[in-house]
Parts: sequence; C-alpha cells; structure tokens
Amino acid sequence: MRMSIRRFTRLTNAFSKKVENHAAAVALWFAYYNFCRVHQTLRVTPAIEAGISGHAWEIDELVGLLSN
Repeated sequence: MRMSIRRFTRLTNAFSKKVENHAAAVALWFAYYNFCRVHQTLRVTPAIEAGISGHAWEIDELVGLLSN
C-alpha cells in the first residue's frame, strides 16, 4: 500500500493537508485495488474471488459512485 499511494511516501508534493482528503484518497485506492485491479495470482479481482462482484469494474464505474 505504501508503495502504491504517493501520499504515504516522504518528501513529495502529493501529501494531504487535511485528514479528510487523506482518508478519501486511501478509500479510493482500496476500492480500485479490490474492484478494478486484476491480481496476478488470482487472475481476477479480490471482489470477484470473494463473490461480491460478478465482473472487474472499469474506472468509469468506480468514479460514477463518487458523490459530487
């Protein structure tokens, strides 16, 4: 997780000034990791493997869930 989210690395411009923004960035990364990203060892997403979803989500589907 630390290697994938730039907000966790030191000395970058991608840090979060607000805790709310940091929490939102982490939640978005977890949703992408579990619903969109096909894992090499599973050959499917973790959500499909767990029976939560029937297909690998596209980024558009994930962004569509975000509230304005």
